Amino acid sequence: MFVITVVFECHAEQRESFAAALRTQAHNSVTKEQDCLLFDVCSDPDRPNRFFLYEIYGDEAAFDLHLKSEHFLDFDKKVADMVTSKTVERWNKHPSAGA
Repeated sequence: MFVITVVFECHAEQRESFAAALRTQAHNSVTKEQDCLLFDVCSDPDRPNRFFLYEIYGDEAAFDLHLKSEHFLDFDKKVADMVTSKTVERWNKHPSAGA
């Protein structure tokens, strides 16, 4: 499996709109993409404009398809002016003990 983590920071005055867009994007990803297995949205309790995404895909090719999906491209365009920083990291998920 293939994991993506993303840390976003957004403008304070756009926090609620940004959070809503993230929730919609998470929902669209897991319902419209067969190999998007998990898409968690987390917020930082100490820095309310900071968000963390944890996404699991069947493989790297599934993530590449995600990046080309209409809903991702719409999301990316919608939030472009809301974001002050974005850090994306790619990970290979190893089997857990007992899994």
